[in-house]
Amino acid sequence: MEKRYFKKIAACTLALFMAISLVACGDSSSAGSGKEDTVKVGLLHSLTGSMAISEKSVRDAEVLAIEEINKAGGVLGKQIVYVEEDGASEPSTFATKAEKLVDSEKVATVFGCWTSSSRKAVKSIFEDYNALLWYPVQYEGMEDSDNIVYTGAAPNQQIVPAIEYLIAQGYKKFFLIGSDYVFPRTANMIINAQVKEAGCEVVGEEYADMDQTDFASIISKIESAKPDVIINTLNGTGNVSFFKQMSEKNYTSKDYMTMSFSIAEEEVATIGSSILKGHMVSWNYYQTTATEKNKEFVAAYKEKFGKDRVTSDPAEAAYDAVYLWKEVCEKAGSFEVDDVLGAVRSGEISYEAPEGTVVINGDNQHLAKTVRIGEIGEDGLITEIYATNAPVDPDPYLKNYDWAVKAGIQPLE
Repeated sequence: MEKRYFKKIAACTLALFMAISLVACGDSSSAGSGKEDTVKVGLLHSLTGSMAISEKSVRDAEVLAIEEINKAGGVLGKQIVYVEEDGASEPSTFATKAEKLVDSEKVATVFGCWTSSSRKAVKSIFEDYNALLWYPVQYEGMEDSDNIVYTGAAPNQQIVPAIEYLIAQGYKKFFLIGSDYVFPRTANMIINAQVKEAGCEVVGEEYADMDQTDFASIISKIESAKPDVIINTLNGTGNVSFFKQMSEKNYTSKDYMTMSFSIAEEEVATIGSSILKGHMVSWNYYQTTATEKNKEFVAAYKEKFGKDRVTSDPAEAAYDAVYLWKEVCEKAGSFEVDDVLGAVRSGEISYEAPEGTVVINGDNQHLAKTVRIGEIGEDGLITEIYATNAPVDPDPYLKNYDWAVKAGIQPLE
């Protein structure tokens, strides 16, 4: 009886001490963190598989932003720690790893995905758990989610203006080639409607498996169709195989001009600038973008990852995402998802990014972004040859384009 009495007294004393400590010090624990002085976030990208060629630079840019923010004092007085998972270029793996991050790891937010297939695979998980994903890559649009902030381009900030530019330059016969998944197929649905409205012609449309390496048949169809320009929505290693096989036939941009939506500086470095020189791309940012903030970003990226590494639009959009998350957390005064989303939806969040000022649209959670058409140079860098005068407001469903409404464009699941 005496032992039980003293045990009860000891337990009560400990509970009282803990309660007094919390009152005296304040409860400084945070969502997504097991430690009072840190906040945990997730990074979810393909570190292996066909998409690793593209996604590694995105992951690296996020790590750079995290380290910079921590060095400057963190977010709401807390240091960011990150948990990293490999989506392995498989949508089902992305889904499994996303659930692990939000359910088991209890992260405050996740920065991740590249392909639309991977994003769509995780979308319901973030919605079901009321978690928050920052998606950093241009995509086909036709989507918005309360639990995703899209920091890459919507179709009216990349695809549509690129086709407008080509038509204005006199291109009339378009051949469409893409990887066989949702982004290329939806992008090409948009392009078909746009080209038809302009009185031009799509002379071919072909798709390749994500891991396809033999493009002889598709190249033969291009030769037969004799297009003015090839619209390329291949992703990952497919780009490497396609352009190298075109080069083996001694084809250059003078023979078959290409406008690509998924080739940035990282892919140019892998494929080879001698193969890609003269071809065009459409993005919102290039390593050569002339802002003071970009000079700092490029210098910091090269200092951390090596002087031969290059920045790119998806990497920059991922870097921006981490800083924008910091901005919304500080506006909300919280890491809780509902509070953070309230700040996102305020329409008051902007950031002086390497590409220029970006603003979160509170209605659809996409960014206003400047459109830039670029030409690949022999040095491996991309030079801007056209840009909009100001950032373009996001229109993911192309509601402001009569031809898109008339065509009844709908998302492909």
